[in-house]
Amino acid sequence: MIKEKNEIRRTIKVWQTVSKVVSTIHTERQYKRTVRMLDQLIDEVSDKSDPVKESLIDTLGTLVKDYEDRKIEEPAGDPIGVLKFLLEEHGLKQSDLSEIGSQGVVSEIINGKRKLNLRQVVILSKMFSVSPSVFIENK
Repeated sequence: MIKEKNEIRRTIKVWQTVSKVVSTIHTERQYKRTVRMLDQLIDEVSDKSDPVKESLIDTLGTLVKDYEDRKIEEPAGDPIGVLKFLLEEHGLKQSDLSEIGSQGVVSEIINGKRKLNLRQVVILSKMFSVSPSVFIENK
C-alpha cells in the first residue's frame, strides 16, 4: 500500500507534463495530434526496438482506438461507395487521389471498372483514418 501511494505521488508530480501526451482524447484536434505522435513513435521503433517507446505506442494506440470507437463512424457499403462517400465528406476530388494511381486508374476505380489493390487500400485507409476493411469487398 505504501509503495502504491509513493508511485501515485511521483506520478502526480509529473502528470501535468505526461497528461499532454497520455490522456483520454476528447476532440478531433487531440486525436490528430495523438495519431501524429503515434506515427512518429512507430517510425522510430521500426528503426530500433525500444521497450519504453513500444509501451507508449500501446498506450497511445489504445487511446486512439477508444476515441475512434466513440466518435468515428465508419461508413458501411461497397468499397467504391465508401470511397465516394469519403471523398465527398473531405471535400476531395479524383485528382486528390494521385497517390493511388494515375488519373486514368483512379477514374476506373471510381467507375467500378477496376478493383482496389492492397497498396491502394493501405494508402486510402491512412488517408481517411479508417479501417482498411471498409475498402475490401465482402462477398
